[in-house]
Amino acid sequence: MARRYDSRTTIFSPEGRLYQIEYAMEAISHAGTVLGVLAKDGVVLAAEKKVTGKLLDLSSAKEGGYGGSGEKIYLLNSNVIGGVAGLTADANSLVNYARTAAQRHLLAYNEDIPVELLAQRLCDMKQGYTQFGGLRPFGVSLLYAGYDPHYQFQLYHSDPSGNYSGWKATCIGANNGTAQSLLKQEYKDDISVKDAIGLVLRTMSKTMDSTTLSSEKLEFAVLTLDPETKQPRAKIYRPAEIDALLASEGLTKKDDDAEMKTA
Repeated sequence: MARRYDSRTTIFSPEGRLYQIEYAMEAISHAGTVLGVLAKDGVVLAAEKKVTGKLLDLSSAKEGGYGGSGEKIYLLNSNVIGGVAGLTADANSLVNYARTAAQRHLLAYNEDIPVELLAQRLCDMKQGYTQFGGLRPFGVSLLYAGYDPHYQFQLYHSDPSGNYSGWKATCIGANNGTAQSLLKQEYKDDISVKDAIGLVLRTMSKTMDSTTLSSEKLEFAVLTLDPETKQPRAKIYRPAEIDALLASEGLTKKDDDAEMKTA
């Protein structure tokens, strides 16, 4: 029992726990799944969208901008893509902070920010929100898929406590335990981007709450190296491209209503 030790972020319980951080992590475990896989020649991110509907305006995702609905996957810098699980409003604040930090580094050193340094910048701020009074932790976890010339492709995860860690393949959000079990069984160290895409989509199809796998429920992004310039190239897939990808992997599912009508 918390016994009011959960009323302040800064108060430890007699067992040495900070309940508000644990509650923030619990909120993330109910959010849409975000899954990342590190390959030898790139990084793959996929995310389950929770905000869907026929009346939702998705024109920017289909035509303008850099792709994505602005709910789960964001371009943080030219060499880093971020996937978020948790409160979208908190995520927007952290994404803006990350973009500013990346641009400051570019201005100061004339090079893209290293992936781990960007994760550190955000974690320094997130840790501050667990230590000072009158603040609450950010209710969001992030996956950072990035590239820098020193350590090549990398995948990092950070949580509301300010901790971060590097991963070969990981999952945050709902059903993350099931997804990680599947990834442990199928992941190989020398996996290519093409195989990683198939692994990510197969894992998402088994762990998503939705019965159908389509562009309406899925966001997808890949970070690779441009074969000509040897610079990182981030691609956030548009809805039509996601549907084509699902079709190529044989994972498109017919809607139950449509099947009943044709029956």
